[in-house]
Amino acid sequence: MAALGKIRSRGITLIVIIGLGLFAFIAEEAFRSCESTRNNQRQQIGEVLGEKINYEEFAKLVEEVQQAMKMQGQENLNDDQMNQVRDQVWQNYIQYKIVENECKKLGLTVTDQEMQDVLNQGTNQMLLSTPFVNRQTGRFDANQLKQFLAQYKGAQANMNPQVAEQMQTVYKYWVFIEKSLRQQLLIQKYNGLLAHCFLSNPVEAKMSFNDETEESQIQLAAYPYSKISDSQVKVSDSDLKAKYDELKPRFQQFVETRDIRYVDVQITASAADRAELMKEFKGYAAELAEAADPTEVVRKSTSSVAYLGLPLTKGAYPMDVAVRLDSMSVGQTYGPVANAQDNTLNVIKLVAKQQLPDSVQFRAIQVGGTTAEEAHTRADSIVNALNAGADFAAIAKKYGQEGQEQWLTSRMYESSNTMDKDTKNYLNTLLTSGVKEVKNIEMTQGNMIVQVLDRKNMVDKYTAAVVKKTIDYSKETRGAIFNKFSSFASANQTADAIAKNAAKSGYRVQEAKDIATTQHNLVGIRSTRDAMKWLFDADENDVSKMYECGNNGDHLLIVILDKIHPVGYRGLDDAQVKEIVKQEVIRDKKAEQLMAKAKGATSIAAAKAKGAQISTVNQVTFAAPVFVQATGASEPALSGAVSATKAGAFCSHPVKGLAGVYQFQVVKRAKNAATYNEQQQEMKLRQKAMQYAGNYMNELYVNAKVVDNRYLFF
Repeated sequence: MAALGKIRSRGITLIVIIGLGLFAFIAEEAFRSCESTRNNQRQQIGEVLGEKINYEEFAKLVEEVQQAMKMQGQENLNDDQMNQVRDQVWQNYIQYKIVENECKKLGLTVTDQEMQDVLNQGTNQMLLSTPFVNRQTGRFDANQLKQFLAQYKGAQANMNPQVAEQMQTVYKYWVFIEKSLRQQLLIQKYNGLLAHCFLSNPVEAKMSFNDETEESQIQLAAYPYSKISDSQVKVSDSDLKAKYDELKPRFQQFVETRDIRYVDVQITASAADRAELMKEFKGYAAELAEAADPTEVVRKSTSSVAYLGLPLTKGAYPMDVAVRLDSMSVGQTYGPVANAQDNTLNVIKLVAKQQLPDSVQFRAIQVGGTTAEEAHTRADSIVNALNAGADFAAIAKKYGQEGQEQWLTSRMYESSNTMDKDTKNYLNTLLTSGVKEVKNIEMTQGNMIVQVLDRKNMVDKYTAAVVKKTIDYSKETRGAIFNKFSSFASANQTADAIAKNAAKSGYRVQEAKDIATTQHNLVGIRSTRDAMKWLFDADENDVSKMYECGNNGDHLLIVILDKIHPVGYRGLDDAQVKEIVKQEVIRDKKAEQLMAKAKGATSIAAAKAKGAQISTVNQVTFAAPVFVQATGASEPALSGAVSATKAGAFCSHPVKGLAGVYQFQVVKRAKNAATYNEQQQEMKLRQKAMQYAGNYMNELYVNAKVVDNRYLFF
C-alpha cells in the first residue's frame, strides 16, 4: 500500500514521462517514414502521367538495350554513346506510356494473333536483326524461333553450362525484341487510327490543285521596314503591354529552365610543358626511324594508337594521320608535328603499303593434338589430302567441324587495341593468300588449315607505326592554375564581386540561357553533373563552389544562377521576351508609317513616286508564300492578296507583310502545264493534314506532366 501511495503521489510526473516516451516512439516512426519517403524520392528518375519511374527500373531498360546492341556487334560504348542510348530509352519509354494510356481509353490492344501474323510475314525490320533469319529467303523464320524456344525450355537442365549461357543470351534478346515489337505495333495502330481521321474530298482536291497551278505575274511595289531606323520609332510601356497580351501564348514554357553566368578556366599545357613533350617526341622519331620492328617503341610511348603490325585501311587511323599516308614513302618517318584539332603531338612511320582485299571469304579447320608436334603432323596430312583433291567439308566433318564459308572484313579486326602473334599470323595469311590456296598456319595451341575462296574490293592498306599523345599539362602547371583560380573564388563569393573582378584577374564571365535538366553537360563541359545538381537546387544570385570537371579535371568552373524560369508563361520582365515583343511593336509601327505613306497610290508609277522599290515577280500562287527580293523575306499575306485580286487590277490597299508593306498590279494570270489527278491530289492533302497533326505527341507530352530527373543520376 505504501508503494501504491508513493506512485499516486507522483502521478503527474509519471504521466509526463509516459507521454514523452509515447511521443518519442511516434516521432521516431514518423522520422523513419519521412526518411523512407525521401529515399524513395531520391531514387525517382522521373514521372509520366502521375506514375513514378524508379532508377532501378530505368537502369534495367537501358541494360536491355545495351545487351541487344551487343548481340548486334556494338560494344564498348563511350560516354556520349551511352548518353544517346539513355536518351533513346527515355524517349521510347515516355512515348509508349503516353500512347498506351490513350490506347486504353480507346480499347486498342495488340492481340497474340496480330503478333503471330507479323512473325509469319517475317519482314519486320526488327525481326531481321534476330538470329532466326532464313539465309535463303532473307526473311525471319518463325519455325526457327519455335525450334529454339522448344530447345531452350526442354534442354535447359541438362545443357552444357557454356551452351546454356549462350542460349540464355539469345533468349533474353528475343524477349526484348518481342516486347519492343508489341510496343511498336501498338504505336503503329494508334497512329493508323489517327491517320484515318484525316480525310479529303474531290471539291477540296480541285481547289487545292487550282491554288497550286494558277500562277500570277505581278508588278510589285515594296516599302521595306529596313528603310526606317529603329531609333525613329517610339515604343511605350503600354505598347509593350498590349503586344505582350496579344502574343502571350507564344511565351509559354512547359519545363523549368535557368539562366546562368559562369567562369570557365581550361587547364592547358604551358610553353615549358610543350617544349618537354617535343623533346620526348624527337626521341621517339629517332627510335622509330632506326627500328626494324616498331612494336616496342610504340608500346613504350603509351601511344593512343595501337600498333598491330597489320596492313590497315586509312579509316583505321586517326584522320590527321590518314591524310599523311599517301604522301609518305615506305620506311619514311614523319614528325613530330602538332595537331591542333585534337591537341596532340604525332610521329608516323610508314612500314609498308600494299593492295589487299577489304573482304576475304574463307573456310577453316582447327587441328589439335596431345602435343604440338602431333597437331603439326596431323595438319600436314590434311593439307596433303586437300591438295590432292579431297573434299574440304568432308574432312572438316571428320574432325567434328562444319568447315562453313565465312567472310572476314577489315572492320572486324581494325578496331582492336592488341593482337597476339598467332592472330596476327592468321590474319596476314588470310589477307595475302590467293583464291583456292590452302595454307597451314602453325599456332601455339595447334594448327589452323585455311582456304581462301574469294577476295573482294582491293584497296590500299598501310602498316604504320603511330606515336600519338595529348599535349598535356604538368602537375606544376595544373597546380599554378588551380591555386590562382581557387584564390579568386575565395576572394569573390558574390555575383557582383565576380562580375567586377573577373577581368582584372584574367578571367571572362560568360552567359548561358535556358538550361534544362535534359542537358547532359553544363555549357558543353563534360563531368558537370555535380554542377547541374547544384544549379537546380540553388536560388537566384547564388554562387556555386569551384568545380573540377571536364576531361580528367581539365576545367575549373564557377556558376552564378541569374534567373529561374518556372513552368508557365514568361513575363514581360524577361529580357528575351521583352526584346521579342519590342521588335514586334517596332514592326507594327513601321508598318503604320509605311501604309500611311503608300495611301493614295493608285498605280505602280504612283507607288514608285512615293519611294517604293519596283520589281516583277513571276509564278505567284496561293499555295506558296511569295519570296520578295527587295526585302529578302517570304510573304504569305502577299500570296493571299494577289490571289484575291483580278487580273489587270492594281491593289491600292497596302498589304502588311513580315518585312515590309506592299502594293501590286496583277499583270497576267494563267494555269501552268500540270495535269490534274484527283486521287494523287487527295493523297497529298491527307499527307499535309497528317504533317500538321504530327505535333499531337507534343500535346500529349505536355498533358502527361512528364518530370525528367535524369540529370541527378547520369
